[in-house]
Amino acid sequence: MRGMIDLPSRRGRIGFRTKMKTIVFPKIKAVTPLPDKKLLVQFVDGEDKVYDCRPLIEQEPFSALRNKSLFRQVKVDGGGYGISWSDSIDLSESELWMNGKVRN
Repeated sequence: MRGMIDLPSRRGRIGFRTKMKTIVFPKIKAVTPLPDKKLLVQFVDGEDKVYDCRPLIEQEPFSALRNKSLFRQVKVDGGGYGISWSDSIDLSESELWMNGKVRN
């Protein structure tokens, strides 16, 4: 069956299947550029995370973010589903949520 998995047990297979769950990430409320190519991302659930963009800057199309002026132009996309700098440079809320570090 689609969307189902078998769960292993010590004696072989368990005689039932379970549905896989869909993970829903919180939407983004605000984003603020920080020094050292980092972003402070505030989510609607109240969580704040710091996302380090430096590893991305080594890849296209993110290399354009070396430009400080462009990096500071980051904005939240409509609906809070991501952030963007331009039509070709953006990040999803799931990337920012999973790989951002909780702000201390």
